[in-house]
Amino acid sequence: MNLQQVKQRYGIIGNSPRLNYALETATKVAPTELTVYIQGESGVGKESFSKIIHDQSPRKHKPFIAINSGAIPEGTINSELFGHEKGAFTGAVDTRKGYFETANGGTIFLDEIGELPLETQSRLLRVLEYGEFIKVGSSQVQKTDIRVIAATNKDLLKEAEKGKFREDLYYRLSTLPIFVPPLRQRKEDIMLLFRKFTFDCQEKYRNQDFELSPEAEELLVNYAWPGNIRQLRNITEQICILENSPYIIPKTLENYLPKTRSSLPALQQEKGEQKENFTERDIFYKVLFGLKNDISDLKQIVLELLKNSQDKEAIIQKNESLLRRVMAEEERNLEEEGLVIHKALEEKVPEVQYHHPKTTSEDNSSIVIEAENVVSENENLSIGDKEIELIKKALLKNSGRRKKAADDLGISERTLYRKINQYEIDI
Repeated sequence: MNLQQVKQRYGIIGNSPRLNYALETATKVAPTELTVYIQGESGVGKESFSKIIHDQSPRKHKPFIAINSGAIPEGTINSELFGHEKGAFTGAVDTRKGYFETANGGTIFLDEIGELPLETQSRLLRVLEYGEFIKVGSSQVQKTDIRVIAATNKDLLKEAEKGKFREDLYYRLSTLPIFVPPLRQRKEDIMLLFRKFTFDCQEKYRNQDFELSPEAEELLVNYAWPGNIRQLRNITEQICILENSPYIIPKTLENYLPKTRSSLPALQQEKGEQKENFTERDIFYKVLFGLKNDISDLKQIVLELLKNSQDKEAIIQKNESLLRRVMAEEERNLEEEGLVIHKALEEKVPEVQYHHPKTTSEDNSSIVIEAENVVSENENLSIGDKEIELIKKALLKNSGRRKKAADDLGISERTLYRKINQYEIDI
């Protein structure tokens, strides 16, 4: 079965390269017995991929069970998956088969596997490693022949670092990972999906036909779609049912798109302070990560120098680019700090004019310097205070927008951050 046939059979719409690659990977791994790990955001269609893998495998005539791990209470999930013996706990009036026993020979799709409790993760790892499990309240080991397809919208490796997911289970599951791209990474497919959902809705409810203006199409394509395909289908049905106009303009479309900051497209986020805050946060994180990497590299260099004192020149030459970058960054920061001081002096300290009167014959080496327009005795000449005053003026002038304030001061936004923290300036 080729790629186009797979799309037609499972109702998959789209031709983006990332989607095609994910589908090709699924069809190639299907005939094997490998455990598959599907990663993707909620609403991208991970369950469709699990069905493709099962239907194209030798197990296609055996049971296929899809389980939402996050929807089963923690107290009963072991019983649901592995079964229990009569009297194992309060309410266990009969012996019950679990999904791993019921689907023996087939496939189990564990959606949202990142929500499994750690105890259940241990039991699942034994199934994957040895093909055996123990019912709740039993001491008898049972065998099962199950292929597991796992899916999640979380980064399981990060969850393992936090202690919320077993690292050994992660590596056992991710024998062959498949990444299903979110809708915002498949922009060329958005209008195809919209037209398909529109057609389905009109066929179902006998509604009138409608079309989007070019501007509305642009808005639809550039929207972030946090709910992915599921959200696009819901919004399409809302428009189809509620709108009477056959021509949809951006203003009409905006009524159906949530205005939450996390889901607005890039072209919709130009709303003053919100956009500034978002940019500042990104810059701050980028600077921190850059500093962390440089410090780690410098530590490594120092360790090498300590261990190999005879090869100092070779080590320094090898890491010359890093050392030069760090030194250049420090020089740039010092230079930018100097600009603030220079501006403070230029703005607040009047120019001092020097006059060199004629020297007398008695002492040709003596020079008398006269200063005009000098500052008064009571004026504050503290450079730090002048910097604080300048920074406050720049922030006030630009309504607290630090990027523009930094531009006015002639320094980088990073230096302005440091100055604000250093002087504890209340903004």
